[in-house]
Amino acid sequence: MSAEARFLAPLAWLPGDSGGWARDVLLTVAADGRWQAVQPGATPAQARGAQRLAGPVLPGLVNAHSHAFQRAIVGLTEHSGEQDDDFWSWRDRMYRAALRITPDQLEAIATQLYGELLQGGYTQVCEFHYLHNDLDGRPYADPMALSLALVRAAQATGMGLTLLPTLYMRSGFGATGLREDQRRFASTPASVLRVAEAVNGLGLPHVRAGVALHSLRAVDEGALKEVAQAARSQEWPVHIHIAEQTQEVQACLAHCGRRPIEWLLEQAPLDSRWNLVHATHTTPQELQGLHAAGAAIVICPSTEANLGDGVFDYAGWAGLGGAWSIGSDSHVTRRATEELRLLEYSQRLVRRQRNLAARVAGSGSTAAALFQSALRGGPAAAGAPLAGIAPGQRADFCVLQADAPALAGVPVPHLLDACVFSSPDAALTGAWVAGRADRLDRAAAQAAFVRAMERLWA
Repeated sequence: MSAEARFLAPLAWLPGDSGGWARDVLLTVAADGRWQAVQPGATPAQARGAQRLAGPVLPGLVNAHSHAFQRAIVGLTEHSGEQDDDFWSWRDRMYRAALRITPDQLEAIATQLYGELLQGGYTQVCEFHYLHNDLDGRPYADPMALSLALVRAAQATGMGLTLLPTLYMRSGFGATGLREDQRRFASTPASVLRVAEAVNGLGLPHVRAGVALHSLRAVDEGALKEVAQAARSQEWPVHIHIAEQTQEVQACLAHCGRRPIEWLLEQAPLDSRWNLVHATHTTPQELQGLHAAGAAIVICPSTEANLGDGVFDYAGWAGLGGAWSIGSDSHVTRRATEELRLLEYSQRLVRRQRNLAARVAGSGSTAAALFQSALRGGPAAAGAPLAGIAPGQRADFCVLQADAPALAGVPVPHLLDACVFSSPDAALTGAWVAGRADRLDRAAAQAAFVRAMERLWA
């Protein structure tokens, strides 16, 4: 931004131990796109000249786990002709998209997706990016071709982006290489580190890079440690899929003599930069070890439900005070409130109790406990200052539709609970990243998305 901007929010969700609504909040954005001042109870004279926002204001959340190309298969994997339909059969269908998508198609699909995520309450996305090579598995003439397609999509929408070029070297524990249908994922420690360095070298606003390791089954110990050490030296976030499936846990036990998280705790230099995606199948001892190391979990409730992964031990992790963030992964839903709702409901189904998140947090509001925890976990996942509406944080926020049926007649202290637990969700009338409204031409983006889908599935 070239100059500061001022907004007046009738209500705004401000940080604190459990967060809370404040009235008549004057929000000042500095020229660098961060919050300069946050003033509740502003008088009309103090707010003179500020842009008046039309509804309650929520801080933007980090979507900590995304595979943008998988937006192209939403709704296309819900038929089954197999006796056993699980994560692994879904993966084979997902590969059909991975083997066909071009950079232009990826850009169109990601542009549509990032616009949807902005409308869903997210203002930064962590793109776990393992689609590296050309259709035949050979490197593109420009090794950044697919990475830059994602960068352009983020720039077109205004979405903040943390690109996580992902190391993927083998098809499973003990394998020496990839399967033929994984040829586009082939990478080396050097190749993913070059992509991360190149993206960070672009100097684009709200675009940065960390690194990811696809999974323990997909990388060897030496490569994992090489990438982790490089990331530590650069202070980049590190993400890894882990313990998502029981079959993965059993395979790791058979090959390594340890469960995946158990092995990682023994062998990897875990710290607060590490984000373990899913961690669905854990033991209490593993959770205690992760908490002691300072690592965080990325929970993806809609995808974990869609794929039949299982249910993360949220009560055990939150009871330790463990850090976590939320992700939409395969994008079967693109709304943050729906992810938080599914997270709580899965716990209720397993434990046959209500308001688990509130009880574990000692908070009166379940939605507040979930939202505040997801908000606090976002900065470590994204490597960006995104901890809410407070001076020094990036000025990301969303405005709720004031007259949404989900909010009608709801007392102010219960508005966030209504946002999360009343469906259809209250719509957002806009999203701002670093103090700027998103700028996507949604009609044009959807038309380009439809063309890409038609070419992809012709």
